[in-house]
Amino acid sequence: MWYWFALGSAVFAALTSILAKIGIEGVNSNLATAIRTVVVVVMAWGMVFLTNTQGGIKSISQKSWIFLILSGLATGASWLCYYKALQVGETSKVVPIDKLSVVITLVLAFVFLHEEFTAKSLIGCILIGAGTLFMVL
Repeated sequence: MWYWFALGSAVFAALTSILAKIGIEGVNSNLATAIRTVVVVVMAWGMVFLTNTQGGIKSISQKSWIFLILSGLATGASWLCYYKALQVGETSKVVPIDKLSVVITLVLAFVFLHEEFTAKSLIGCILIGAGTLFMVL
């Protein structure tokens, strides 16, 4: 089941890039990010209430709060950078560079989460990096 959600994520991320590039024309990138964020907040809380999971907020540990807040700050920084890059750059070059996050995530997962880093992972990282370089040059 995770595969279908991951594929959906990829499709919606692709749509995000195209729709954002069209919508950001003539709009300050920070303002555009704020508008997008409000929509995401409304959708996320809508799902919480739709699935009746709002009661779970009381059971979130302090550690989870800290890391969810840090994750939110990282997301915000990512979106601000992404929208600015989209505003001034070509979508076909911005998006591949943004997707280098896959390589960075694998390395960070190996270092901090002690996840396995196999030969297949290394080859994949090299190919993603080379593909990104090939696309943006």
